[in-house]
Amino acid sequence: MPYADSHGTRLYAESTGNGTPIVFVHEFAGDYRNWENQVRYFARRYRCITFNARGYPPSDVPQDPQLYSQSHAVQDIAAVMRHFGLARAHIVGLSMGAYATLNFGIAHPEMALSLVIAGAGHGSDPHMREQSMKEFEELAQRLLTLGMPDAISDYAQSPNRRRYREKDLRGFEEFNQQFAGHSAYGSAMTLRGCQQRRPTIYQLKEQMQQLDVPTLVITGDDDEPCLEPSVFMKRHIPDAQLLVVPRTSHPVNLEEPDAFNHAVFNFITEVDGRAPRAAA
Repeated sequence: MPYADSHGTRLYAESTGNGTPIVFVHEFAGDYRNWENQVRYFARRYRCITFNARGYPPSDVPQDPQLYSQSHAVQDIAAVMRHFGLARAHIVGLSMGAYATLNFGIAHPEMALSLVIAGAGHGSDPHMREQSMKEFEELAQRLLTLGMPDAISDYAQSPNRRRYREKDLRGFEEFNQQFAGHSAYGSAMTLRGCQQRRPTIYQLKEQMQQLDVPTLVITGDDDEPCLEPSVFMKRHIPDAQLLVVPRTSHPVNLEEPDAFNHAVFNFITEVDGRAPRAAA
């Protein structure tokens, strides 16, 4: 069945390939389709799991606002893993999905072979926190009043995505067409439940210092809101590596799929070679 159950919420999920499992967790503006370049690459020797977060059709769109939170995002990763019978997996997340990946590693280290945290940190700068919260709420309001295509026009053209448009206009336009097809209500509740209420990267310092999971932190050097948080994670996660990809903005796996895939492959291979681990 293509749906995993997470405490009554159905999550659309796909499994491709065989071998040690990798679970990919998408960003706010994306969905499971944004991992296509990674699935085609990694499924040659790994089992690739992709899924849509709650609020992102064909996953369920809960009508109760209380069913959207960072803790639900963590539970959803575990639910997808249980659905496919996975005891452990490498977890790879981008942006919103990277926040969920980090928090999943903190909550369930026994289920994570490794963590790849890419483009995490938006809204963490304490000097910009109030402005970020205001922008999240304004976008949520626009989504609920205007609908997806009109509400996301500025977001889709933001400076954090300019390199993607410069490098791959066709891919950039496809990405925004898919984004415009999301649920306005699900996206608005995600903003209010996750982005506005989740702890910042800096607030997770103590938990990160206790995190005993190999971690690769990735950021583009043009992804300004995520640069300092990425360095912070490198400094405070005991077994962390940091990769800064040049001339790259937020959606690093889409902008530079070859660099992203090679870095993640080398990292996962190195982790798997440290000691025998039961992956599933």
